[in-house]
Amino acid sequence: MEATLEGFASPHLFSGSTLDAYTSGVWHASALLADRVKTVRQPYSGASVTDLQAQVDAVDLDRPLGDTGAALHEVARLYLDNAIWFHEPTYVAHLNCPVAIPALSAEVLISAVNSSVDTWDQSATGTLIERRLIDWTAGRIGFGPGADGIFTSGGTQSNLQALLLAREETLAHRDMPREAALPLLRIFATTESHFSVGKSAGILGLAKDAVVAVATDGDGRMDPGALAAALLDVRRDGAIPMAVVATAGTTDLGRIDPVAAIAPICGDAGVWLHVDAAYGCGLLVSARRRHLLDGIENADSVTVDFHKSFFQPVSSSAIVVRRGETMRRIAVHADYLNPRTATVPNQVDKSLQTTRRFDALKLWMTLRTIGSEQIGDMFDTVVDRAHQAWEHLLADPDFDVLTEPSLSTLLFRYRPRGMGVEQCDELMPRLRQELFRDGQAIVAGTTVGGHYWLKFTLLNPNTTMGNLKDVLDLIRGIGHRLSAEPTTTAAVMA
Repeated sequence: MEATLEGFASPHLFSGSTLDAYTSGVWHASALLADRVKTVRQPYSGASVTDLQAQVDAVDLDRPLGDTGAALHEVARLYLDNAIWFHEPTYVAHLNCPVAIPALSAEVLISAVNSSVDTWDQSATGTLIERRLIDWTAGRIGFGPGADGIFTSGGTQSNLQALLLAREETLAHRDMPREAALPLLRIFATTESHFSVGKSAGILGLAKDAVVAVATDGDGRMDPGALAAALLDVRRDGAIPMAVVATAGTTDLGRIDPVAAIAPICGDAGVWLHVDAAYGCGLLVSARRRHLLDGIENADSVTVDFHKSFFQPVSSSAIVVRRGETMRRIAVHADYLNPRTATVPNQVDKSLQTTRRFDALKLWMTLRTIGSEQIGDMFDTVVDRAHQAWEHLLADPDFDVLTEPSLSTLLFRYRPRGMGVEQCDELMPRLRQELFRDGQAIVAGTTVGGHYWLKFTLLNPNTTMGNLKDVLDLIRGIGHRLSAEPTTTAAVMA
């Protein structure tokens, strides 16, 4: 099609003149997805990396199919037929959740309108909806009216921004040159904290030893006494405490650091307290377990991942701060985007991103359709299920279980009578790989105390104890078969 003085009339761009093509494309995509999901009976096809790589490499991206329907069917073969299905009840591996249907409806609007919520003149009401949801979340945390925040791409970005704010607040109150203070800044966290804490320290230009490991209480929770001692030791050595990172829902054990005891220590020391509640934020709407987050209202910043325990599609996360003025320390103004003289709210003033999707609409639709109480009930359900699985494993002589769950993660391993610890450590990674290749169930794996454990991560309220027993029977069968075979040195998944 040729360009004219009136413009290039493309039939492939969304507009009022291409609505028939749009509705047809969206309908065909949803119908194709529904057709595939109807036949899904397990979380993975079992296809190998080699097979899938060959299929993807065979596509000539410079020779278009010329038809949306044909492209959809190709994608269905490449992607849908080999997707990892988080809604399947035997997917119990990582912190991935089945997603709320109202949020999927919002995705249709978000992708087509394509708002960017960095400035008012690109989003209008989208900005106001996001700000209202930040206020709502701050209220659930227990922050006052001066709180603020911004939606982010995920917990890693939220943690990075929180530590950036902590760095700027700390430097603003130091009577020394910035370049002299920066190598002295220290972050305090346990070894159970998310890997993004150490990653953020590097991004922020801190010293290699900037993250100080605080001892735990023996059960994976930060020891307040050890924190107080660590703060004193660092100051005695001439370094500068910058931030304490408490975790509400550690990745492996689901532990919740005692924020109520940690907060006054941080307050007395004048140190920024960040609570990484990416996993445990579902407790904010729990009718039975909200007390587990007691003290979080005294944090300076909190990470929440709605795309974990609020059952939202990726991405949907936020960083929320108790004192909104702290966010202004990272504001950068550009005359072409968000001039200082602006009288309208420009969210880019507070965000690490410029162009940013209107992901907040997904949470808005979910809250307005099913409400926060039902979200809390769903999160309570997966926590209940983890405790039921723990009790079941305690009574099964073929399995070791590490510890009682706090949230919805559970570490265990197949180790029948007569199997030594070293043999079990060698077997578990191979067992997990074989289970993944089979495709009927997917579990995670990790190392704790020098030993390899399998991990249930439950975020699907539709997963029943019957489903978990089926997974354990699969593990038992594969474990029995592999333990009878000669040991190989084949590579396994981490």
